[in-house]
Amino acid sequence: MWIERNLRFDKWLILSTVCLLGIGVVMIYSTSSISAERVLKIKSTYFLERQLVFAAIGMAVMLAVMHVNHEKLRRLAWPLLGLCMFLLLLVLIPGIGTEVRGGRRWIRFFGYGIQPSETARIALVIYLAHSLEKKKESMRGFKLGVLPYLIVSGILMLLILLERDLGGAVTIGIIMMIMLFVAGARFWHLAAVAGASVPAVFYFLISTEYRWDRLLATVNPWKYWRDEGWHLVQSILAFGSGGLTGVGLGEGRQKLLYLPDAHTDFILAAIGEELGFVGVMAVLGLFVAIVVRGSMVSFRASSLYGAYLAFGITAMIAAPAIINMMVVMGLLPTKGLVLPFVSHGGSALIMNMAAMGVLLNVSAKMYRTRT
Repeated sequence: MWIERNLRFDKWLILSTVCLLGIGVVMIYSTSSISAERVLKIKSTYFLERQLVFAAIGMAVMLAVMHVNHEKLRRLAWPLLGLCMFLLLLVLIPGIGTEVRGGRRWIRFFGYGIQPSETARIALVIYLAHSLEKKKESMRGFKLGVLPYLIVSGILMLLILLERDLGGAVTIGIIMMIMLFVAGARFWHLAAVAGASVPAVFYFLISTEYRWDRLLATVNPWKYWRDEGWHLVQSILAFGSGGLTGVGLGEGRQKLLYLPDAHTDFILAAIGEELGFVGVMAVLGLFVAIVVRGSMVSFRASSLYGAYLAFGITAMIAAPAIINMMVVMGLLPTKGLVLPFVSHGGSALIMNMAAMGVLLNVSAKMYRTRT
């Protein structure tokens, strides 16, 4: 049966997700109202209303998917992967893909954007979980155990790189490496792959002027505070201003047209300013809860496929969250990765909520004996 009823889901996963979603809605209104009104000349609740729509759709998707038997999703592994590759190709076609800030990453429908790279993450996780379970006896070898997945993931990463989305490509690579490691691939095989990818990442950093400038700004943001270091400097000032308990919800100053992307990529900095260290630790604690509970679901899943699926989805949520946090704190160059469940956005939020629905369905069987 595709649809399952009377299931017992992991309540901590649901609670953590809903709390992050709630924090995001509140902070999006707090950080976007002034810029919407003064810069974009639209009503102050514009981004809040859009996020409420995205949150409602995301909740509906999660509630629906959590009742879908995750074992049946195996049948969609290849079709979903093929569809994502098609969409990643489609977005590159002028007139279809929408270019924003030099990157062509969105397909627009009725005023809303679909970002295929977000869909690619969950499609990759389902494909890897399905295939790794079938090839569990071959994972110790490189040719049969690692290379095929490098090729498939490499195609996805290449298509995302053509969209000028280095952060999205790196996230795909991280998810793949984590799942291969969990599936039993040799550590030195993965270490060799990681080592070989370093020159490629460095090439993409130095081959594009703005990426190289961002790297320099990360090393010394105060030297480049007028241009590429502006985001990071304002982010640091926001964290510093917040102190232990923050300046108060809605009282932050960095959102007054100082900190760009305060409601998207740099929303954690706004949380740090208005809610302080306590607020940041609360957000971090909720993500830690998702990682811990997601890992427990993986360890207690009723099948090896379910275990890989749960761990992959946990990595899919954790990897961009960690990267986003490191970026806003100046530990990594600025990347266009949002904070899952918290930042403003449609594609990322809905896909993450769908992934959480799959994880919750796996959790409903977490106390059964693994086959």
